[in-house]
Amino acid sequence: MNLTTQTFLQHLPLGRGVFNDVLEPLLALQDEVREAFGYSILKDVESAERMESLFSKPQPFDREEWSSDKRQQSTIELQEDLHAANQLYVIGAGSEKIRTSDYDSGARFIAADGAVGAVDDLSKVLCVVSDGDGAEHLQRAVESSVHIVLHAHGDNLETWTQLCAKWAEMEVVPPLTLTHQTKTSFSGMHNPGGFTDGDRALCFLHSMGLDLSQIKCLGFSTQKVGMWSGATDPVAKLDKLQWMNEAMVRLGVEHQLINYD
Repeated sequence: MNLTTQTFLQHLPLGRGVFNDVLEPLLALQDEVREAFGYSILKDVESAERMESLFSKPQPFDREEWSSDKRQQSTIELQEDLHAANQLYVIGAGSEKIRTSDYDSGARFIAADGAVGAVDDLSKVLCVVSDGDGAEHLQRAVESSVHIVLHAHGDNLETWTQLCAKWAEMEVVPPLTLTHQTKTSFSGMHNPGGFTDGDRALCFLHSMGLDLSQIKCLGFSTQKVGMWSGATDPVAKLDKLQWMNEAMVRLGVEHQLINYD
């Protein structure tokens, strides 16, 4: 076992993850992205440290439901639901609107942040993988108690902190799993690899032990910015989507990208 995998194991809160030769390239991609865009690893670490600190309290944001033990249990339950689904669909920002009644009754969905807005019936959504910029679509999922896989990175510390404070005021808070994008070990958090919400959703499923060859992607494209993307610079977003493509190549699922040619 190499050092990278050891680090991952230390902050994966489960016992059923898959650790193989795919993992190290997924973590390495994060270093490559930081170098390409000039992002600071120190800011990524700062955001993760803050998340670890706030969620290490017995009642994070004054909510016992978000304690370390409760988060671990809800993540285990999510993993069980993922494995129990007859068919899993991962929804990207380029997805058309989805009527769940058009799919098999055993189909379940995983959404990349704001792409959860594409789904008409949120009871069929097992989780949303998000760095917090999914706006009203993410809020709708939270209000429906959909499990949120919340990500900390250098540019969203204020965003995720404000969101958690807002969600904590709700009568029922959503289940949470916490992720980051460094090679440092943080208690109660883990790094499944990847960069954008879309490819990180695939990396997360891989970390949960899912066979990605059996999972279908909807609305994944590197050629245009999807309708469910948060507020963003379109040019910069297209550059970022090239890294999503690279992550999908390393996962072996690049054939699921939409080609508009």
